[in-house]
Amino acid sequence: MTTPWWRGAVIYQIYPRSFRDTDGDGVGDLPGIVERLDHIASLGVDAIWVSPFFRSPMHDFGYDIADQRDVDPMFGTLADFDALLARAHALGLKVMIDQVFSHTAAEHPWFLESRASRDNPKADWYVWADARDDGTPPNNWLSIFGGPAWQWEPRRGQYYLHNFLASQPDLDFHNPAVQDATLDYVRFWLDRGVDGFRLDSINFCFQDRQLRDNPPKPPALRTGRGFSADNPYAFQYHWYNNTQPENLPFLERLRTLLDAYGDSCALGEISSEDSLATTAEYTRPGRLHMGYSFELLTDDFSAGYIRDTVQRLEDAMGDGWPCWAISNHDVVRAVTRWGGADADDAFARQMVALVCTLRGSVCLYQGEELGLPEADVPYEALRDPYGLAFWPNFKGRDGCRTPMPWTGDPDAGFSSGTPWLPVPEAHRARSVAAQEADPHSVLAHTRRFLQWRRTQPALRLGDIVFLDAPEPVLAFERRTHEATWLIVFNLSPVSVAWAPTEIAGLAAVDGHGLPMGDIDGASLRLPPHGLYIARRSVQPG
Repeated sequence: MTTPWWRGAVIYQIYPRSFRDTDGDGVGDLPGIVERLDHIASLGVDAIWVSPFFRSPMHDFGYDIADQRDVDPMFGTLADFDALLARAHALGLKVMIDQVFSHTAAEHPWFLESRASRDNPKADWYVWADARDDGTPPNNWLSIFGGPAWQWEPRRGQYYLHNFLASQPDLDFHNPAVQDATLDYVRFWLDRGVDGFRLDSINFCFQDRQLRDNPPKPPALRTGRGFSADNPYAFQYHWYNNTQPENLPFLERLRTLLDAYGDSCALGEISSEDSLATTAEYTRPGRLHMGYSFELLTDDFSAGYIRDTVQRLEDAMGDGWPCWAISNHDVVRAVTRWGGADADDAFARQMVALVCTLRGSVCLYQGEELGLPEADVPYEALRDPYGLAFWPNFKGRDGCRTPMPWTGDPDAGFSSGTPWLPVPEAHRARSVAAQEADPHSVLAHTRRFLQWRRTQPALRLGDIVFLDAPEPVLAFERRTHEATWLIVFNLSPVSVAWAPTEIAGLAAVDGHGLPMGDIDGASLRLPPHGLYIARRSVQPG
Protein backbone atom coordinates (compact mmCIF):
# COMPACT_ATOMS: atom_id res chain seq x y z
CA MET A 1 0.00 0.00 0.00
CA THR A 2 1.17 3.54 -0.76
CA THR A 3 1.88 5.56 2.37
CA PRO A 4 -0.44 8.62 2.55
CA TRP A 5 1.46 11.84 1.89
CA TRP A 6 0.56 13.34 5.27
CA ARG A 7 1.97 10.47 7.31
CA GLY A 8 5.37 11.63 8.51
CA ALA A 9 5.09 14.89 6.56
CA VAL A 10 6.70 18.18 7.55
CA ILE A 11 4.07 20.92 7.21
CA TYR A 12 5.19 24.56 7.03
CA GLN A 13 2.74 26.97 8.66
CA ILE A 14 2.23 30.32 6.94
CA TYR A 15 0.63 33.19 8.84
CA PRO A 16 -0.48 35.24 5.79
CA ARG A 17 -0.61 38.64 7.49
CA SER A 18 3.08 38.37 8.27
CA PHE A 19 4.63 36.41 5.42
CA ARG A 20 5.05 38.79 2.47
CA ASP A 21 3.16 41.93 1.41
CA THR A 22 3.06 42.74 -2.31
CA ASP A 23 0.65 45.69 -2.43
CA GLY A 24 2.25 47.98 0.15
CA ASP A 25 -0.55 48.04 2.71
CA GLY A 26 1.69 46.54 5.41
CA VAL A 27 -0.23 43.26 5.57
CA GLY A 28 0.88 40.05 3.89
CA ASP A 29 -1.20 38.59 1.06
CA LEU A 30 -1.68 35.53 -1.12
CA PRO A 31 0.50 36.84 -4.01
CA GLY A 32 3.23 37.31 -1.41
CA ILE A 33 3.00 33.65 -0.49
CA VAL A 34 3.25 32.68 -4.16
CA GLU A 35 6.30 34.91 -4.51
CA ARG A 36 8.12 33.07 -1.73
CA LEU A 37 7.01 29.48 -2.30
CA ASP A 38 10.42 28.64 -3.75
CA HIS A 39 11.96 29.38 -0.34
CA ILE A 40 9.55 26.99 1.35
CA ALA A 41 10.11 24.26 -1.21
CA SER A 42 13.88 24.60 -0.77
CA LEU A 43 13.55 23.57 2.88
CA GLY A 44 12.50 20.05 2.04
CA VAL A 45 9.03 20.25 3.58
CA ASP A 46 6.06 18.33 2.20
CA ALA A 47 3.18 20.76 2.60
CA ILE A 48 2.10 24.24 3.58
CA TRP A 49 -0.65 25.14 6.04
CA VAL A 50 -2.08 28.58 5.33
CA SER A 51 -3.74 30.27 8.31
CA PRO A 52 -7.10 31.99 7.63
CA PHE A 53 -7.36 34.25 4.58
CA PHE A 54 -11.18 34.30 4.38
CA ARG A 55 -13.44 37.35 4.52
CA SER A 56 -13.33 38.65 8.07
CA PRO A 57 -13.74 41.82 10.13
CA MET A 58 -10.34 40.82 11.62
CA HIS A 59 -11.29 41.17 15.28
CA ASP A 60 -9.22 38.01 15.80
CA PHE A 61 -7.14 38.43 12.65
CA GLY A 62 -9.01 35.99 10.47
CA TYR A 63 -10.19 33.41 12.99
CA ASP A 64 -13.51 35.28 12.95
CA ILE A 65 -14.83 34.36 9.52
CA ALA A 66 -17.65 36.24 7.80
CA ASP A 67 -17.64 34.18 4.58
CA GLN A 68 -16.02 30.73 4.48
CA ARG A 69 -16.09 30.63 0.66
CA ASP A 70 -14.27 33.83 -0.23
CA VAL A 71 -10.90 35.52 0.21
CA ASP A 72 -10.71 38.73 2.18
CA PRO A 73 -9.70 41.61 -0.15
CA MET A 74 -6.84 42.31 2.25
CA PHE A 75 -5.27 39.02 1.11
CA GLY A 76 -6.35 39.00 -2.53
CA THR A 77 -8.95 37.08 -4.51
CA LEU A 78 -10.07 33.53 -5.19
CA ALA A 79 -8.02 33.74 -8.39
CA ASP A 80 -4.96 34.51 -6.24
CA PHE A 81 -5.69 31.44 -4.15
CA ASP A 82 -6.01 29.33 -7.29
CA ALA A 83 -2.62 30.65 -8.40
CA LEU A 84 -1.16 29.72 -5.02
CA LEU A 85 -2.55 26.19 -5.33
CA ALA A 86 -1.18 25.78 -8.83
CA ARG A 87 2.31 27.04 -7.95
CA ALA A 88 2.52 25.00 -4.76
CA HIS A 89 1.48 21.84 -6.56
CA ALA A 90 4.00 22.54 -9.32
CA LEU A 91 6.70 22.67 -6.63
CA GLY A 92 5.53 19.38 -5.14
CA LEU A 93 3.93 20.98 -2.08
CA LYS A 94 0.56 19.92 -0.73
CA VAL A 95 -1.73 22.73 0.45
CA MET A 96 -3.65 22.68 3.74
CA ILE A 97 -5.88 25.54 4.87
CA ASP A 98 -7.40 26.48 8.20
CA GLN A 99 -11.06 25.81 8.86
CA VAL A 100 -12.85 27.29 11.87
CA PHE A 101 -15.93 25.18 12.50
CA SER A 102 -17.00 26.07 16.02
CA HIS A 103 -17.80 29.76 15.52
CA THR A 104 -18.13 32.56 12.98
CA ALA A 105 -17.74 36.31 13.00
CA ALA A 106 -20.68 38.25 14.39
CA GLU A 107 -20.83 39.87 10.94
CA HIS A 108 -21.49 36.52 9.23
CA PRO A 109 -24.86 36.48 7.39
CA TRP A 110 -25.86 33.38 9.34
CA PHE A 111 -25.51 35.23 12.65
CA LEU A 112 -27.11 38.44 11.40
CA GLU A 113 -30.19 36.40 10.53
CA SER A 114 -30.08 34.26 13.67
CA ARG A 115 -29.95 37.21 16.05
CA ALA A 116 -32.83 39.04 14.38
CA SER A 117 -35.58 36.98 16.01
CA ARG A 118 -36.40 33.65 17.64
CA ASP A 119 -38.43 32.35 14.70
CA ASN A 120 -36.35 32.95 11.55
CA PRO A 121 -34.86 30.08 9.45
CA LYS A 122 -31.49 30.35 11.23
CA ALA A 123 -32.81 31.11 14.69
CA ASP A 124 -31.34 27.91 16.09
CA TRP A 125 -28.02 27.92 14.19
CA TYR A 126 -26.16 29.44 17.17
CA VAL A 127 -26.11 28.65 20.87
CA TRP A 128 -28.81 30.83 22.43
CA ALA A 129 -30.07 30.66 26.01
CA ASP A 130 -32.45 32.58 28.23
CA ALA A 131 -31.17 34.59 31.15
CA ARG A 132 -31.54 33.33 34.69
CA ASP A 133 -34.35 34.85 36.71
CA ASP A 134 -32.00 37.58 37.93
CA GLY A 135 -30.89 38.47 34.39
CA THR A 136 -27.43 36.92 34.65
CA PRO A 137 -26.04 34.48 32.05
CA PRO A 138 -27.42 30.95 31.98
CA ASN A 139 -24.33 29.36 33.51
CA ASN A 140 -20.77 30.05 34.67
CA TRP A 141 -18.91 29.30 31.44
CA LEU A 142 -15.98 31.60 30.69
CA SER A 143 -14.34 32.88 27.54
CA ILE A 144 -10.70 32.04 26.82
CA PHE A 145 -10.13 35.75 26.23
CA GLY A 146 -11.44 36.69 29.67
CA GLY A 147 -14.84 37.17 31.32
CA PRO A 148 -18.17 35.39 30.81
CA ALA A 149 -18.67 33.32 27.66
CA TRP A 150 -22.14 34.81 27.18
CA GLN A 151 -23.16 38.05 25.45
CA TRP A 152 -26.61 39.62 25.73
CA GLU A 153 -28.45 40.20 22.46
CA PRO A 154 -31.40 42.63 22.88
CA ARG A 155 -33.00 41.75 19.51
CA ARG A 156 -33.82 38.27 20.81
CA GLY A 157 -33.77 38.99 24.52
CA GLN A 158 -31.30 36.12 24.98
CA TYR A 159 -27.65 35.42 25.54
CA TYR A 160 -25.42 33.80 22.91
CA LEU A 161 -22.35 31.70 23.62
CA HIS A 162 -18.83 32.75 22.65
CA ASN A 163 -15.94 30.60 23.82
CA PHE A 164 -13.56 33.17 22.39
CA LEU A 165 -14.25 36.87 21.66
CA ALA A 166 -17.77 38.26 21.99
CA SER A 167 -17.51 38.93 18.25
CA GLN A 168 -17.10 35.17 17.65
CA PRO A 169 -20.52 33.59 18.37
CA ASP A 170 -20.59 29.80 18.69
CA LEU A 171 -22.54 27.75 16.17
CA ASP A 172 -24.91 25.09 17.51
CA PHE A 173 -23.66 21.82 16.05
CA HIS A 174 -26.52 19.95 17.69
CA ASN A 175 -28.48 21.31 14.73
CA PRO A 176 -27.98 18.96 11.73
CA ALA A 177 -28.37 21.91 9.35
CA VAL A 178 -25.24 23.50 10.84
CA GLN A 179 -23.27 20.31 10.30
CA ASP A 180 -24.50 20.06 6.72
CA ALA A 181 -23.60 23.68 5.97
CA THR A 182 -20.13 23.16 7.45
CA LEU A 183 -19.43 20.08 5.37
CA ASP A 184 -20.72 21.92 2.33
CA TYR A 185 -18.09 24.63 2.52
CA VAL A 186 -15.41 22.03 3.23
CA ARG A 187 -16.52 20.43 -0.05
CA PHE A 188 -16.16 23.83 -1.76
CA TRP A 189 -12.44 23.95 -0.96
CA LEU A 190 -11.89 20.28 -1.76
CA ASP A 191 -13.42 20.87 -5.18
CA ARG A 192 -11.03 23.78 -5.60
CA GLY A 193 -8.08 21.43 -5.08
CA VAL A 194 -6.87 21.79 -1.49
CA ASP A 195 -5.16 18.73 -0.04
CA GLY A 196 -6.15 19.03 3.60
CA PHE A 197 -7.38 21.11 6.50
CA ARG A 198 -6.06 22.24 9.83
CA LEU A 199 -9.13 22.36 12.07
CA ASP A 200 -9.06 25.16 14.61
CA SER A 201 -10.26 24.26 18.13
CA ILE A 202 -11.97 21.19 16.71
CA ASN A 203 -13.15 19.95 20.12
CA PHE A 204 -15.23 23.13 20.63
CA CYS A 205 -17.98 22.33 18.11
CA PHE A 206 -20.47 20.93 20.64
CA GLN A 207 -21.44 22.07 24.11
CA ASP A 208 -23.42 20.35 26.84
CA ARG A 209 -27.12 20.37 25.89
CA GLN A 210 -28.10 21.00 29.50
CA LEU A 211 -25.70 23.95 29.81
CA ARG A 212 -24.44 22.65 33.15
CA ASP A 213 -22.00 24.75 35.18
CA ASN A 214 -18.31 23.88 34.93
CA PRO A 215 -16.89 22.83 38.32
CA PRO A 216 -14.17 24.93 39.99
CA LYS A 217 -10.52 23.96 39.69
CA PRO A 218 -8.15 24.07 42.70
CA PRO A 219 -5.66 26.95 42.57
CA ALA A 220 -2.69 24.58 42.26
CA LEU A 221 -4.11 23.20 39.01
CA ARG A 222 -4.88 26.49 37.29
CA THR A 223 -2.54 26.01 34.35
CA GLY A 224 -2.98 25.17 30.70
CA ARG A 225 -2.77 26.52 27.18
CA GLY A 226 -1.04 29.81 27.89
CA PHE A 227 -3.30 30.45 30.87
CA SER A 228 -1.82 32.13 33.87
CA ALA A 229 -3.41 32.37 37.29
CA ASP A 230 -4.74 35.84 36.43
CA ASN A 231 -6.93 34.48 33.60
CA PRO A 232 -10.22 33.30 35.15
CA TYR A 233 -10.57 30.72 32.37
CA ALA A 234 -8.02 28.66 34.30
CA PHE A 235 -10.32 28.61 37.36
CA GLN A 236 -12.62 25.91 35.94
CA TYR A 237 -12.62 22.34 34.69
CA HIS A 238 -13.99 22.81 31.17
CA TRP A 239 -16.09 19.69 31.11
CA TYR A 240 -19.24 21.10 29.55
CA ASN A 241 -18.38 23.95 27.17
CA ASN A 242 -16.30 21.72 24.83
CA THR A 243 -15.18 18.13 24.06
CA GLN A 244 -18.64 16.61 24.07
CA PRO A 245 -19.30 13.03 22.86
CA GLU A 246 -21.54 14.27 20.04
CA ASN A 247 -18.40 15.57 18.32
CA LEU A 248 -17.25 12.07 17.42
CA PRO A 249 -20.08 11.20 14.98
CA PHE A 250 -19.56 14.57 13.31
CA LEU A 251 -15.83 13.86 12.86
CA GLU A 252 -16.79 10.56 11.28
CA ARG A 253 -19.07 12.39 8.83
CA LEU A 254 -16.18 14.72 8.01
CA ARG A 255 -13.84 11.77 7.46
CA THR A 256 -16.31 10.14 5.08
CA LEU A 257 -16.34 13.33 3.02
CA LEU A 258 -12.54 13.59 2.97
CA ASP A 259 -12.14 9.93 2.03
CA ALA A 260 -14.29 10.57 -1.03
CA TYR A 261 -11.57 12.93 -2.27
CA GLY A 262 -8.73 10.41 -2.17
CA ASP A 263 -5.72 11.49 -0.10
CA SER A 264 -7.19 14.61 1.54
CA CYS A 265 -6.50 14.87 5.25
CA ALA A 266 -7.57 16.65 8.42
CA LEU A 267 -5.29 17.82 11.25
CA GLY A 268 -7.15 18.74 14.42
CA GLU A 269 -6.04 21.33 16.98
CA ILE A 270 -7.13 19.99 20.36
CA SER A 271 -7.17 21.71 23.72
CA SER A 272 -9.15 19.99 26.46
CA GLU A 273 -8.81 19.05 30.12
CA ASP A 274 -6.80 16.00 28.97
CA SER A 275 -5.63 16.98 25.52
CA LEU A 276 -3.51 13.88 24.97
CA ALA A 277 -6.44 11.56 25.72
CA THR A 278 -8.71 13.62 23.47
CA THR A 279 -6.11 13.57 20.68
CA ALA A 280 -5.94 9.78 20.91
CA GLU A 281 -9.75 9.54 20.85
CA TYR A 282 -10.15 11.95 17.92
CA THR A 283 -7.55 10.19 15.75
CA ARG A 284 -8.94 6.69 16.00
CA PRO A 285 -9.74 5.02 12.66
CA GLY A 286 -12.54 6.73 10.80
CA ARG A 287 -12.02 10.12 12.49
CA LEU A 288 -9.23 12.68 12.07
CA HIS A 289 -6.07 11.69 10.21
CA MET A 290 -3.85 13.57 12.68
CA GLY A 291 -4.15 15.58 15.86
CA TYR A 292 -1.96 17.94 17.82
CA SER A 293 -2.33 19.51 21.23
CA PHE A 294 -0.47 22.16 23.17
CA GLU A 295 1.64 19.92 25.41
CA LEU A 296 4.87 20.85 23.59
CA LEU A 297 3.73 24.46 23.22
CA THR A 298 3.92 25.18 26.95
CA ASP A 299 6.75 26.60 29.06
CA ASP A 300 7.67 23.14 30.35
CA PHE A 301 11.04 22.05 28.97
CA SER A 302 13.12 19.11 30.06
CA ALA A 303 14.11 15.75 28.67
CA GLY A 304 11.75 14.08 31.13
CA TYR A 305 8.80 16.28 30.20
CA ILE A 306 9.23 15.71 26.47
CA ARG A 307 9.69 11.95 26.95
CA ASP A 308 6.70 11.60 29.26
CA THR A 309 4.44 13.73 27.05
CA VAL A 310 5.21 11.83 23.86
CA GLN A 311 5.05 8.47 25.64
CA ARG A 312 1.64 9.23 27.16
CA LEU A 313 0.24 9.94 23.72
CA GLU A 314 1.94 6.87 22.25
CA ASP A 315 0.42 4.68 24.96
CA ALA A 316 -3.09 6.03 24.32
CA MET A 317 -3.06 6.49 20.57
CA GLY A 318 -2.99 2.97 19.14
CA ASP A 319 -3.41 3.24 15.37
CA GLY A 320 -3.79 7.03 15.43
CA TRP A 321 -1.17 9.41 14.10
CA PRO A 322 0.28 12.39 16.02
CA CYS A 323 1.54 15.71 14.74
CA TRP A 324 4.02 17.72 16.79
CA ALA A 325 4.72 21.44 16.94
CA ILE A 326 6.86 23.49 19.29
CA SER A 327 5.98 26.91 17.81
CA ASN A 328 2.95 28.44 16.14
CA HIS A 329 1.04 31.72 15.86
CA ASP A 330 -0.46 31.42 19.36
CA VAL A 331 2.56 30.92 21.63
CA VAL A 332 5.96 32.42 22.42
CA ARG A 333 8.51 31.15 19.90
CA ALA A 334 10.29 28.02 21.10
CA VAL A 335 13.78 29.53 20.91
CA THR A 336 12.79 32.04 23.61
CA ARG A 337 10.14 30.01 25.43
CA TRP A 338 12.44 27.05 26.01
CA GLY A 339 15.89 28.53 25.50
CA GLY A 340 15.49 31.84 27.30
CA ALA A 341 16.46 35.34 26.21
CA ASP A 342 20.06 34.31 25.55
CA ALA A 343 19.36 31.21 23.45
CA ASP A 344 21.77 30.92 20.55
CA ASP A 345 21.63 29.45 17.07
CA ALA A 346 22.92 26.09 18.34
CA PHE A 347 19.77 25.79 20.44
CA ALA A 348 17.60 26.82 17.49
CA ARG A 349 19.20 24.17 15.26
CA GLN A 350 18.71 21.55 17.95
CA MET A 351 15.01 22.36 18.34
CA VAL A 352 14.38 21.83 14.61
CA ALA A 353 16.13 18.47 14.75
CA LEU A 354 14.28 17.47 17.92
CA VAL A 355 10.74 18.06 16.70
CA CYS A 356 11.58 16.48 13.33
CA THR A 357 12.80 13.22 14.86
CA LEU A 358 9.78 12.48 17.05
CA ARG A 359 7.28 9.95 15.73
CA GLY A 360 4.56 11.64 13.76
CA SER A 361 4.11 14.51 11.37
CA VAL A 362 5.55 17.95 12.11
CA CYS A 363 4.33 21.54 11.88
CA LEU A 364 7.13 24.09 11.47
CA TYR A 365 6.09 27.71 11.94
CA GLN A 366 7.40 30.38 9.56
CA GLY A 367 10.69 31.75 10.87
CA GLU A 368 11.50 28.60 12.78
CA GLU A 369 13.94 27.73 9.99
CA LEU A 370 15.74 30.99 10.82
CA GLY A 371 15.88 30.44 14.58
CA LEU A 372 13.81 33.57 15.24
CA PRO A 373 13.39 34.52 18.90
CA GLU A 374 10.22 36.04 20.31
CA ALA A 375 9.83 39.71 19.40
CA ASP A 376 9.28 42.21 22.20
CA VAL A 377 6.38 44.31 20.91
CA PRO A 378 5.78 47.51 22.92
CA TYR A 379 2.31 48.15 24.29
CA GLU A 380 1.62 50.99 21.87
CA ALA A 381 2.19 48.60 18.92
CA LEU A 382 0.13 45.68 20.27
CA ARG A 383 -2.72 44.48 18.06
CA ASP A 384 -3.79 41.21 19.69
CA PRO A 385 -7.04 41.60 21.69
CA TYR A 386 -5.86 38.84 24.03
CA GLY A 387 -2.69 40.76 24.88
CA LEU A 388 -4.50 44.07 25.22
CA ALA A 389 -6.93 42.49 27.69
CA PHE A 390 -4.25 40.92 29.90
CA TRP A 391 -1.33 43.33 29.55
CA PRO A 392 1.14 43.71 31.27
CA ASN A 393 1.11 40.21 32.84
CA PHE A 394 0.51 38.63 29.42
CA LYS A 395 1.53 40.45 26.26
CA GLY A 396 -0.52 38.33 23.90
CA ARG A 397 0.50 36.68 20.67
CA ASP A 398 1.95 39.55 18.67
CA GLY A 399 5.52 38.65 19.60
CA CYS A 400 5.36 35.47 17.50
CA ARG A 401 3.41 37.11 14.66
CA THR A 402 5.80 39.84 13.54
CA PRO A 403 6.63 39.93 9.82
CA MET A 404 8.96 37.40 8.23
CA PRO A 405 12.44 38.93 7.74
CA TRP A 406 13.50 38.35 4.14
CA THR A 407 16.31 40.91 4.14
CA GLY A 408 18.21 43.07 6.61
CA ASP A 409 16.59 46.25 5.27
CA PRO A 410 14.49 48.41 7.61
CA ASP A 411 11.30 46.87 6.20
CA ALA A 412 12.91 43.40 6.30
CA GLY A 413 11.94 42.91 2.66
CA PHE A 414 8.40 42.29 3.89
CA SER A 415 6.56 45.36 2.60
CA SER A 416 7.08 48.67 0.83
CA GLY A 417 4.65 50.14 3.35
CA THR A 418 4.56 50.21 7.14
CA PRO A 419 4.36 46.65 8.47
CA TRP A 420 1.29 45.93 10.60
CA LEU A 421 3.65 44.88 13.41
CA PRO A 422 7.20 46.13 13.86
CA VAL A 423 10.14 43.97 12.77
CA PRO A 424 12.83 43.82 15.48
CA GLU A 425 16.49 44.31 14.63
CA ALA A 426 17.29 40.84 15.99
CA HIS A 427 15.03 39.38 13.29
CA ARG A 428 16.53 41.45 10.47
CA ALA A 429 19.97 40.17 11.51
CA ARG A 430 18.64 36.62 11.03
CA SER A 431 16.97 37.31 7.69
CA VAL A 432 16.74 34.79 4.89
CA ALA A 433 19.21 36.85 2.84
CA ALA A 434 21.76 36.89 5.67
CA GLN A 435 21.49 33.17 6.31
CA GLU A 436 21.55 32.13 2.64
CA ALA A 437 25.24 33.07 2.53
CA ASP A 438 26.18 31.18 5.71
CA PRO A 439 26.60 27.38 5.41
CA HIS A 440 26.49 27.13 9.23
CA SER A 441 23.24 29.06 9.67
CA VAL A 442 20.02 27.72 11.14
CA LEU A 443 18.52 27.94 7.66
CA ALA A 444 21.31 25.85 6.10
CA HIS A 445 20.99 23.26 8.88
CA THR A 446 17.21 23.07 8.49
CA ARG A 447 17.52 22.42 4.78
CA ARG A 448 20.17 19.75 5.20
CA PHE A 449 18.36 18.03 8.04
CA LEU A 450 14.90 18.00 6.45
CA GLN A 451 16.21 16.83 3.11
CA TRP A 452 18.10 14.01 4.82
CA ARG A 453 15.03 13.12 6.92
CA ARG A 454 13.01 12.64 3.74
CA THR A 455 15.33 9.80 2.75
CA GLN A 456 14.95 7.93 6.06
CA PRO A 457 11.75 5.86 6.39
CA ALA A 458 12.51 5.15 10.06
CA LEU A 459 12.36 8.88 10.87
CA ARG A 460 9.21 9.48 8.84
CA LEU A 461 7.25 6.36 9.69
CA GLY A 462 9.05 4.25 12.28
CA ASP A 463 8.07 3.45 15.85
CA ILE A 464 9.61 5.33 18.75
CA VAL A 465 11.11 3.72 21.84
CA PHE A 466 12.45 5.94 24.62
CA LEU A 467 15.57 4.94 26.54
CA ASP A 468 16.28 5.58 30.21
CA ALA A 469 18.63 8.53 30.45
CA PRO A 470 19.24 11.19 33.10
CA GLU A 471 18.57 14.88 32.62
CA PRO A 472 19.43 16.66 30.38
CA VAL A 473 19.73 13.71 27.98
CA LEU A 474 16.79 12.80 25.76
CA ALA A 475 17.38 9.45 24.08
CA PHE A 476 15.16 7.33 21.89
CA GLU A 477 15.20 4.94 18.98
CA ARG A 478 13.22 5.12 15.77
CA ARG A 479 12.57 1.66 14.37
CA THR A 480 11.30 -0.04 11.27
CA HIS A 481 11.80 -3.64 10.17
CA GLU A 482 14.70 -2.47 8.01
CA ALA A 483 16.52 -0.05 10.31
CA THR A 484 16.96 1.24 13.84
CA TRP A 485 18.34 4.68 14.59
CA LEU A 486 19.62 5.82 17.98
CA ILE A 487 18.96 9.53 18.54
CA VAL A 488 20.34 11.34 21.58
CA PHE A 489 20.04 15.03 22.46
CA ASN A 490 21.91 16.98 25.12
CA LEU A 491 19.36 19.65 26.01
CA SER A 492 21.80 21.68 28.11
CA PRO A 493 24.46 24.32 27.31
CA VAL A 494 27.25 22.22 28.90
CA SER A 495 28.87 18.96 27.84
CA VAL A 496 27.49 15.73 29.29
CA ALA A 497 28.32 12.02 29.19
CA TRP A 498 25.90 9.11 29.15
CA ALA A 499 26.46 5.37 29.05
CA PRO A 500 23.85 3.63 26.87
CA THR A 501 22.97 0.05 27.72
CA GLU A 502 23.79 -1.08 24.18
CA ILE A 503 26.72 0.71 22.54
CA ALA A 504 27.92 -1.92 20.09
CA GLY A 505 27.13 -1.79 16.39
CA LEU A 506 26.53 1.96 16.11
CA ALA A 507 27.40 3.78 12.90
CA ALA A 508 27.13 7.53 13.44
CA VAL A 509 26.09 9.92 10.68
CA ASP A 510 26.65 13.62 10.05
CA GLY A 511 24.75 15.93 12.39
CA HIS A 512 23.87 18.19 9.43
CA GLY A 513 25.10 21.27 11.26
CA LEU A 514 24.57 20.20 14.86
CA PRO A 515 27.57 19.51 17.13
CA MET A 516 27.95 15.73 17.16
CA GLY A 517 28.73 13.53 20.12
CA ASP A 518 31.11 10.59 19.98
CA ILE A 519 31.74 7.28 21.69
CA ASP A 520 34.51 7.20 24.29
CA GLY A 521 34.84 3.70 25.68
CA ALA A 522 31.50 2.77 27.17
CA SER A 523 30.24 6.37 27.24
CA LEU A 524 28.66 8.71 24.78
CA ARG A 525 30.01 12.24 25.12
CA LEU A 526 27.72 15.02 23.97
CA PRO A 527 28.78 18.65 23.42
CA PRO A 528 26.52 21.56 24.49
CA HIS A 529 23.18 21.36 22.65
CA GLY A 530 24.65 18.38 20.88
CA LEU A 531 23.21 15.45 19.00
CA TYR A 532 24.28 11.89 18.46
CA ILE A 533 22.49 10.03 15.71
CA ALA A 534 23.59 6.59 14.59
CA ARG A 535 22.23 3.59 12.77
CA ARG A 536 22.40 0.30 14.63
CA SER A 537 23.92 -2.59 12.74
CA VAL A 538 23.43 -4.83 15.79
CA GLN A 539 19.96 -4.84 17.33
CA PRO A 540 19.69 -4.37 21.13
CA GLY A 541 19.30 -7.52 23.20
